[in-house]
Amino acid sequence: MIVADTNLIASLYVEGQRTLEAEAVLQKDPMWAVPLLWRSEFRNTLVGLLRKKELDYEEAMEILGHAEQWLKDLEFGVVSSAVMQLARDSGCSAYDCEFVSLAHNLETWLITNDRQLLQAFPQATKSPKACVETTP
Repeated sequence: MIVADTNLIASLYVEGQRTLEAEAVLQKDPMWAVPLLWRSEFRNTLVGLLRKKELDYEEAMEILGHAEQWLKDLEFGVVSSAVMQLARDSGCSAYDCEFVSLAHNLETWLITNDRQLLQAFPQATKSPKACVETTP
């Protein structure tokens, strides 16, 4: 099991430059956990793609439905005090620290391309490339 950041999930569902990378992570580990916050971030990502006319409304709703169905039993709450402490100590956003906190709680890796998170939490994060290249 890994914790997947929202951009990794979006890359899996919306064809782009990181889609192959996301598919490789999924093939390596098909069990992706997420904090409850992922839904709001994912909706916001889809709205951004709608506004840029990269998706139409029906496509966005179909993607949202598939993603929510897939991850519905893999969503977890996080402890606010842990998130706040991680954010305070790292300078990262509380949003991002929800993903880090969940990775800590599940004793697994957060897979992300976010450079700030990779630098601030090297014992809890891996890039998708590093995830795929790591032996089990």
